[in-house]
Amino acid sequence: MSFSDQPIIPTEPTPTPPPARDPNAAAAARGRRRRANRREMFPADAEGQAALIAALARRAYPSLELFVFSLVCGAIIGLGFLLDSQAVLLLGILVTPLMTPWVGFLLAILTGSPRFLFETIMALLVSAVIVFLGGLLAGFAARLFLPMTLSNVFIHARLWIPELAVLAVGAITLVASFARSEDRPFLPSVIIAYAFYLPINASGFGLGSGVAGIWPQGILVFAVHFALASILGLLTLFAIRLRPTMQGIFASGITLLLFAGILIIFMGTGLPSPVAAVIATSTSTPTMQATALPSLTPSLTATTTKIPRPSSTPAISQTASVTPTVGTVTITSTATITATASSTPTASTPTATVPATETLPVTLTNVPDSISGAISASEGGGANLRQTPNGKYLMTLDNGTIVEIYPDFRQVNGVAWLHVFVTRNSQRVEGWLLESVVSYATPEPNFEPTATP
Repeated sequence: MSFSDQPIIPTEPTPTPPPARDPNAAAAARGRRRRANRREMFPADAEGQAALIAALARRAYPSLELFVFSLVCGAIIGLGFLLDSQAVLLLGILVTPLMTPWVGFLLAILTGSPRFLFETIMALLVSAVIVFLGGLLAGFAARLFLPMTLSNVFIHARLWIPELAVLAVGAITLVASFARSEDRPFLPSVIIAYAFYLPINASGFGLGSGVAGIWPQGILVFAVHFALASILGLLTLFAIRLRPTMQGIFASGITLLLFAGILIIFMGTGLPSPVAAVIATSTSTPTMQATALPSLTPSLTATTTKIPRPSSTPAISQTASVTPTVGTVTITSTATITATASSTPTASTPTATVPATETLPVTLTNVPDSISGAISASEGGGANLRQTPNGKYLMTLDNGTIVEIYPDFRQVNGVAWLHVFVTRNSQRVEGWLLESVVSYATPEPNFEPTATP
């Protein structure tokens, strides 16, 4: 038996094409993987839920870092209000502590744990007091420099719709990010700290400086922000399928009702605008009072005089003078009529003299048209009263403050200024305001600009 000398070369097998992939099957597989990941992240069984909530509670437990950073950011924010600098305020917000204890507060409500709820509430309260004290000390320091511009303090002691919208986004993002990832969600935490700490510090600044319109408005703004963020945070925990316990259901219901009441009361739902109410009650109607004109009743005295010769033709003279005074118009009318009739030498000539000199006092009491207005600034919650147009700062007038407007008007660099006065502490303060921050209670006047010195 012999073998061929030619080498045997195996042939390549014909490749079998892979089976065609069904797009629907691939999408279904991806959906199954996502659901599996969600089940692993948020388990549905009671044991898995308890383990997940316990892990989140350990991460959200307050630490010493919360109080140290609260002290630093409270001092920086207070300095920013003292300098009226947005850059310094931004620096203070960047060094705020991570707001995970607030998430722990929501988890304590969800689980109905009294101890954990007390610890998180006390930690948040101590942190808020530290930030408040930073603003209080800055307010005491501001007394040395008053009057001064405090625009940023008034801005953060008022409610603003855009700020509430940003707070809602930050609250939902912080809770969802904290529950889904082990990383620290710094950006949404900064948003929550911005909404919580700036109004608290501004309120302390107002109490320390004694400037009206800041304390306790800042505390009320903080209460509204905290209530809104907590409601949205609890709803987010429910949305990611973290089931509360029986105690948690009861605590969550009470908390939602309490925070909803705070929003309704402090946001003034259904109430008219304060500025509009002030303008409506301050509208005045100019009046004019005049006394009746007295009637003129001249007395006629006739005498008969015998003269030997005829005299000239009758002469009539009349003099009228008007003397105006402030608030009183005095009309003096003098009329002298002398009539002489000629006759024969033996006839008598009658002479009639009519003294009609009389002073007619006419009193016209004219109440001048009062041009009233109210402060209605779109930003800052008020306007700055200055000694001259764009001159030295005198004081800050809150929105709704009634001012009386002089018939004076100036334009400086294309900006209109009104000459006004306001009554503060039984004292009349005179100054200048931007026309754009004044809403007229009476019909809007048509000012003519005067020369600017």
